[in-house]
Amino acid sequence: MKSFIVFALMMATAFASQAAPPHLEKHGTTQQLIVDDKPFLILGGELGNSSASSSEYMRPHWPRLKAMNLNTVLAPVEWDLIEPVEGKFEWGSVEDLLRDARSHELKLVILWFGVWKNSMSTYVPSWVKRDQARFPRAQLADGKSVEILSAFAPATRDADVRAFAAFMEHLAKVDAQGTVLMVQVENEIGMLPVARERGVESDKLFAGPVPPDLMRALAQRGDKMEPELRDRWRAHGAKASGSWAQVFGDDEWGQEVFTAWHYARFVEALVVAGKKRYDIPMYVNAALNRTGRKPGEYPSGGPVPHLLDVWKAGAPSLNFLAPDIYFPNFPQLASRFARPDNMLFIPEANNATNSQGPANAFFAFGELDTLGFSPFSIESLGDAPNAMSRSYEVLRQLTPLILENRGRGRIGGVRATIQEDGTVIDSPVKEILGGIEFTVTFIDPWTPRDKQTIGDHGGMLIYAGGEDFWFAGQGITVTMRGAGDGPPLVGIDVAEEGEFVDGKWIAGRRLNGDQTHQGRHIRLPPGQFQIQKVRLYRYR
Repeated sequence: MKSFIVFALMMATAFASQAAPPHLEKHGTTQQLIVDDKPFLILGGELGNSSASSSEYMRPHWPRLKAMNLNTVLAPVEWDLIEPVEGKFEWGSVEDLLRDARSHELKLVILWFGVWKNSMSTYVPSWVKRDQARFPRAQLADGKSVEILSAFAPATRDADVRAFAAFMEHLAKVDAQGTVLMVQVENEIGMLPVARERGVESDKLFAGPVPPDLMRALAQRGDKMEPELRDRWRAHGAKASGSWAQVFGDDEWGQEVFTAWHYARFVEALVVAGKKRYDIPMYVNAALNRTGRKPGEYPSGGPVPHLLDVWKAGAPSLNFLAPDIYFPNFPQLASRFARPDNMLFIPEANNATNSQGPANAFFAFGELDTLGFSPFSIESLGDAPNAMSRSYEVLRQLTPLILENRGRGRIGGVRATIQEDGTVIDSPVKEILGGIEFTVTFIDPWTPRDKQTIGDHGGMLIYAGGEDFWFAGQGITVTMRGAGDGPPLVGIDVAEEGEFVDGKWIAGRRLNGDQTHQGRHIRLPPGQFQIQKVRLYRYR
């Protein structure tokens, strides 16, 4: 009896000490990802689409990923690999992925490659691909089909739901350590090359009424609705009822709203089923559209900025919607997803080899409170050190400060502005933190202009309280003046470079003289990712 009681107490203690699964908690104006009962910031990288399908292929890459200062890898789990025969699941590829990530002390975000990946349906099992009667493809207006499974086939949805639910149930059993932080449901959903698919069921629904749930959701959003959708809604009278064409128009843009709603409803079925088995954060990512492109010229109906409100209404069980950003105007695109009802996470921040990645990372973490940042095809970047790994090293050191101050208006991210066509705007930008107005320039005063890549320059400012600030990044020069009450002039009391070692600040050089232009500015030279600790004072 005594031994039984001891055993029961041991089991109870072990159960009580087990950390809750990864989840989100409110923190200021944003949310924190809680992992092992502590806030977690994702310094990530996404694997190429086919890399994770072979553990042998990945074997030499895992140590390199760890050396790049990543803490998280985004990796696909493919439906065709886990259910090669209907109803018979094989978990070898999942077990290999978990084992290898854990052995290198890395976390995972799983990308569910189910019915859709980059719009197409190429990761479905053979038994789905070859049974077009049961799993019909989307049709064009002339009746021809495309390599995209129809969103209006219940059998397709149900098969995807069963597979995804089985995966989440298995994950709940084998991942008590919380290696998997989140799950992306499908990948870059969208209809091509037209705004909406055709066919008997699709055409019937398009001619029918807009669902009341969507009408109510948009009415509640009102002026908060994304501008493009709001204008179209108003142009057609914001009708209380009517067909899709009557409410949103019968052109490509009106048809895209219809497509977005039905994609969102399809995804909602997966998310609800998956969370019943294992409730961790889930999101959907978007392939963005260039200015001037019409729906179908980009993946129509995905969670692009002007359709966020439709997706929020159609898939309310998703935790957030995320952008894949491959265009140069990163800040403008990322900002569209940083909403009070949508925490920002960037699963694909251009290719890993893109030189603007570090500046984009500092901007996203500092200015937009992103939960994480992840360049694509991270294994193709090459051995560390490189610009991305050096920037991640600085961000890793700053992670406790970032986590503490996210969503509290105490961090600013800065980078040179780049337009959609790649034109670099080198105008200064301003940030106000802790009663100080900071003017940040991206042209280094001591480096010849032709030796600088202005579009790569950027950094982060953190207000530590009192008169203390942290500056991080490269290629920025910062001047200061008072904001609000108090003396207008600002001086540099102490500035020092250094690094955090095991969470403790180790000061390097005390910066003065030429390094601060005789007290006129804080300078982080191009090509030298670093942290500076600065104490300012105000005077007349």
